Amino acid sequence: MFTLQKLSIALVGTAVIFMGANPAGAVSLTQGGSTPVVGEGQYTNIQGAQTINFNNGIAPSSGVVNYSATNGIVQGSVGGQYATPFGNTSKFLTISPKNDKVSGNDFAGNSGDVTISFAQSLDYFGFYWGSIDTYNFVDVYSKGNLLRTFSGADVPGAPANGEQSGSTNNVYVNLLADTSKGETFDKVVLRSTGRAFETDNHSYRLASVPESSSTLGLLAFGILSAGSFVKRKSKTA
Repeated sequence: MFTLQKLSIALVGTAVIFMGANPAGAVSLTQGGSTPVVGEGQYTNIQGAQTINFNNGIAPSSGVVNYSATNGIVQGSVGGQYATPFGNTSKFLTISPKNDKVSGNDFAGNSGDVTISFAQSLDYFGFYWGSIDTYNFVDVYSKGNLLRTFSGADVPGAPANGEQSGSTNNVYVNLLADTSKGETFDKVVLRSTGRAFETDNHSYRLASVPESSSTLGLLAFGILSAGSFVKRKSKTA
């Protein structure tokens, strides 16, 4: 006999399958920032975003945001190592291949990658990307799962040829989650296989949409509650 209890369990199972069959879509990359600030380049134009500009020489290592490596905060340009983003004379973050050396000596930013982890989910992350190269990469993760990987070649309108001057190859990029589909992410990895990946004015916005697990819990609770209600009505009748 197919009881109400079995029906409730079956409905919950159906909900799990339904939600698993409709995963969140991919994060998108767009171009667009503020009017350049003298000496600092472009900032985000996304409302509600928090900004880290490295002007104090520090990258956060606790709290909401955590940077895995901070030895790449520099200022100015060094030939063959890194170049300041166009129009930017302030401090910025540079990344080069791991353990890369010049004349046998280490130099700033040769960590290979920088992982930026967040204690809460985001729906947005952006940064000013200087002298874009095809060997610069951005990995976007959610709960340990890789959602998307972008390279310099994916930046709209940018030649990604390492050009250090002008606004064509030095632009502000935005990584946006589709909140209408429940998208969020909680980790961004910046990495480079060549010299170098230069960024500044990182910005992020905490997501206000519920997590998928929370939504599933609420759905399951509603189904079970409905089953209990039907059972009570049946007894009353």
